[in-house]
Amino acid sequence: MNAVSRLPDGSGPGLPPPRARHPKARVGNFGVLDIGSTKIVCIIARIEPDGMARALGYGWQRSHGVKGGNIVDLAAAERAIRAAVAHAEEMADTKLSGVIVNLSCGQPESRQQHVQWTIGGRAVTEADLRAMVGEGRRRMAEEGREAVHALPLNFTLDATPGVGDPRGMICESLGVRLHLVDAASASLRNLGTCLARCDLEVEEPVSAPYSAALSALSEDERELGAVVIDMGGGTTSLAVLHEGNLLYTAQVPVGGWQVTNDLARGLSTPLDQAERLKTMHGSMIGTIEDEREMLSLSQLGEEGEILSRVPRALMLSIIRPRVEETLELVRDRLAEANLGPEAGQRVVLTGGACQLVGVREAAARILGRQVRLGRPAPVRGLPEAFHALGFATTLGLLAWGGGEGRPALDFDYATQGSRGVFTRFVNWLRDRV
Repeated sequence: MNAVSRLPDGSGPGLPPPRARHPKARVGNFGVLDIGSTKIVCIIARIEPDGMARALGYGWQRSHGVKGGNIVDLAAAERAIRAAVAHAEEMADTKLSGVIVNLSCGQPESRQQHVQWTIGGRAVTEADLRAMVGEGRRRMAEEGREAVHALPLNFTLDATPGVGDPRGMICESLGVRLHLVDAASASLRNLGTCLARCDLEVEEPVSAPYSAALSALSEDERELGAVVIDMGGGTTSLAVLHEGNLLYTAQVPVGGWQVTNDLARGLSTPLDQAERLKTMHGSMIGTIEDEREMLSLSQLGEEGEILSRVPRALMLSIIRPRVEETLELVRDRLAEANLGPEAGQRVVLTGGACQLVGVREAAARILGRQVRLGRPAPVRGLPEAFHALGFATTLGLLAWGGGEGRPALDFDYATQGSRGVFTRFVNWLRDRV
């Protein structure tokens, strides 16, 4: 465990200043599980009295059985998850029964719904609000989708819009604008199946780009409006936040793995060689020296150490179109959302695939916005490697466990809906096994 010297106010180098414990923070030890296309990470932590998370144990494994955020091989995914969780449990001397898990499977989509509810001249109760949220979830279920987040953005009391909390107020009719993040029910069940085989329960699923936003955005960016783009191995996802609320999320099925695959195909080299070339020499910015700089690589099917040499310019000509295509898809999704000024002018890039030289500049040019890289803040008990761009989603799950990002009006969504698909499946399984 890393010792960190602290200043008189309790802060320290690279650490945010301490704050009061969030009233919705988890009590006791809890586990988070980031299931990605390139790595699977488990952290066991607790929230300390000053509101900061402390990691008690951690483990990560190269991902297997996961493609584009979806479970495609139950046995392989189970082995990788078990290994990561076992390492974290051994270090923390704690046995996990459930985890907070990121959601990137099931082609997650962001929708807004307007639900109208008849009150009939009496005071609005919490039961009314629960019923309205339940109605939004029911509509999703009819389409074979499961609402993972159901976030009230604002209420309309009769003809009066902009009501933050209508409980106790008298009206004839109450309307709510709900932001729902949903996913295909079958994919969620596959995720639940995989974790059930690992003897784990999904305590809370959290949208992956929202989780990344919780660790990568500053408080001012969350309030004034910003877009987080999480460039992962198998997918690139985005989240738009404004006034502290999650307004929109989207996902495109392109990530760093596609760049590696393009290099392997274009240069006729094995995937591990392509990944090494991308990591060591990849860039979006070319120079006049690139035609003369030669890179050595092995060829597909060649035995021994027979190497070929290719100009660096050839490699860059393969990388650049794929990354530009990814950013253009993100730009199109933002345009379709038509959020206007609520999306702000700030873009924060995070995720392992945004570490290529020149990606920030390319994003600024294609998106037409101010762009910075969003490195997650350090967490006590974690080594420096965890503070890289590729761990933003993982550390965002810890922030969620600490109470960050939860709606001001919390009607126990996890019990009613987010967790419902998993709970129903586990109960079904127990009845038949």
